[in-house]
Amino acid sequence: MINKIAASVADALADVKDGATVLIGGFGTAGIPNELIDGLIEQGAKDLTVVNNNAGNAETGLAALLKAGRVRKIICSFPRQADSQVFDGLYRSGKLELELVPQGNLAERIRAAGAGIGAFFCPTGYGTELARNADGSAKETREINGKHYVLEMPIHGDVALIKAERGDRWGNLTYRMAARNFGPVMATASKKTIATVHEVVELGALDPEAVVTPGIFVHHIVKIQRTATQAGGFKKAA
Repeated sequence: MINKIAASVADALADVKDGATVLIGGFGTAGIPNELIDGLIEQGAKDLTVVNNNAGNAETGLAALLKAGRVRKIICSFPRQADSQVFDGLYRSGKLELELVPQGNLAERIRAAGAGIGAFFCPTGYGTELARNADGSAKETREINGKHYVLEMPIHGDVALIKAERGDRWGNLTYRMAARNFGPVMATASKKTIATVHEVVELGALDPEAVVTPGIFVHHIVKIQRTATQAGGFKKAA
């Protein structure tokens, strides 16, 4: 019997290894899987490459993972915001590598990994520093129909940590509004996907037409309680 429900966050994260590339869903604080990030801190994996839209807010969630010294490199679109002091401090002191990727490119590079695309040409970044690799070498460029493009490579993950709303024991997932963001593409681009859900439902309770992430892309789901703040916001928005 297929049952992807993990007994705990610790059980779900037990196999994450040092040096792993971890794709973490979320757009700012929307859809960030804080419980899984906190569990990863406790689990102890280090020397990680983290992929996220941002580089952490304040000192919780992703910022807490950075502060714990577990991350070697971060790949993101928006590393700096008003409360990104943890990232700022680590980056300026040379303790954290940064690969800055335009947001559309980030989403497409992750999607390409899930779709089995070897690479793709994109006009974004042509003629700028973003058209260089991390080592400073120039990325391949090509002129197509009179327009210049930059060759971009897929971003594959060893593990994806995402936040969903509902799931069943087969791992089928639905999301709530903007919390969906990067979760679906990250699930397809990783060797292993771990998702938190607020509700576990019986098989058949999810309308197949409403399933966003099919269970074939999901390895573990963990049920978490909704915080008082989340519950209040949910009722207000309902």
